[in-house]
Amino acid sequence: MPRLSICINTQTPLVQFRGVAGGSLLDPAQAESVELDRLREGVDYRFSPGGVTRMVYPLVKRLLKDRVLSEAHWVSLNPNAPPTVGIGRLTLHNVRIDSDRMAGYGAVKEAIWGRIHDLDPTERHDDLFWTEAFSEYAYYNRATAELIRRLDEAHDFDAFYVHDFQQMPVGHMLSTLKPKIFRWHIPFEVSAIPDQWRAMLRTYLDAYDVVVVSARRYAESLGLLSPKGRVLQMYPYLDPADYSRPGPAAVAEVSARFGLAPDDEVILVVARMDPMKGQDVAIRALAEIADRHPNAKLVLVGNGSFSGSAAGLGLSKAQVWRQQLEGLVAEKGLGGRVVFTGHVGQDELDGLYERCRFTVLPSVREGFGLVAVESWVHGKPAIVTQRAGVAELIRDGVHGFLFDPDDPGELARKMDRLLGARGGGLRPRLVRNGRALARKCSLDAAIENERSLLTEVAEA
Repeated sequence: MPRLSICINTQTPLVQFRGVAGGSLLDPAQAESVELDRLREGVDYRFSPGGVTRMVYPLVKRLLKDRVLSEAHWVSLNPNAPPTVGIGRLTLHNVRIDSDRMAGYGAVKEAIWGRIHDLDPTERHDDLFWTEAFSEYAYYNRATAELIRRLDEAHDFDAFYVHDFQQMPVGHMLSTLKPKIFRWHIPFEVSAIPDQWRAMLRTYLDAYDVVVVSARRYAESLGLLSPKGRVLQMYPYLDPADYSRPGPAAVAEVSARFGLAPDDEVILVVARMDPMKGQDVAIRALAEIADRHPNAKLVLVGNGSFSGSAAGLGLSKAQVWRQQLEGLVAEKGLGGRVVFTGHVGQDELDGLYERCRFTVLPSVREGFGLVAVESWVHGKPAIVTQRAGVAELIRDGVHGFLFDPDDPGELARKMDRLLGARGGGLRPRLVRNGRALARKCSLDAAIENERSLLTEVAEA
């Protein structure tokens, strides 16, 4: 079978550059092209956090290693980066748009995000696709599609793999009959979509040969919209090899950095600062059990998304949400009991997973929830919102605990149960069964499906 050449498209870039102000010798605004192996991770650049890049990069590496792919190109929004970045046979291509257009694009992206996640039922944005801001959203997608078209002329791709709602119009804008796959990473509940949006969404999705979603219920809901292409459900995944189990010295170091005493019982939440992620639910739950568990500490890991970073759209949502959370901590009398770490590197994150008693995924809505899988990989129990895609894999009390994010008291009771589990079989059972689920959401389990999907559409 001949090897394939593919083009991947995401909004969030694989790599974010720090620039000279961050101590780097690289000025990404001036460089035309760089090879990543000549730069220093943590000084010149960092890999973007988040589930999409965490999943896609290991996939590309494996497909290149297994010689399924001859080359891969990855197009993303990255205004503060060189136009191209080389990582072996993977080439990153960075889209830049003028700052005056970024605000309109960001406003539309956030409106779609909020409506799909049903964050504010009173703000439906029914006329979104007819607003002036939408022209900037369309402009960004057109700029992306034009770059992909030029790359296709040079490399003659066999298939295009487009990821998530920000890039949805790209397939429609690509004037090619070559196969296109679209992966929808956030929740899909057709009932949350305004009637006025549905024809436009269907037009965009009809441009793809296959639409992939993360959970069975999303596939059923998407079927009600009746896109022309095939709808495929495939669980997201990660590569366990990307995670390590740090030793006692490394765990002690990260604990000291964030003020965690040896007898603190750490409850870990790993999520960007966003109201949809439900950190406030975890704070309210801790307040209910704080007196019974005086050593319990809630550690909130995460900063804003790429959109909210200086390297991205520069939106302030994350900062505003953190300030609200800090106010809630003060209101509940939890000073010193809730730790905000901001962004941490992978080594520190591994240390915090090792340090914690269990993790909580408290999202109001969650497309899937790979952080639960990360928890299982680290051998830690997870308490998971019922509204995450991963919840359909979990039997309450068998693989982990489930709770309604509208009921902080239910979360408090399950946190209380895990904090009180000193012996017996509860924790070992949850860890054992959680690890079994983690194997279902591993790159090894998914690689054959991804390989088959790409070869099938390329040969159709």
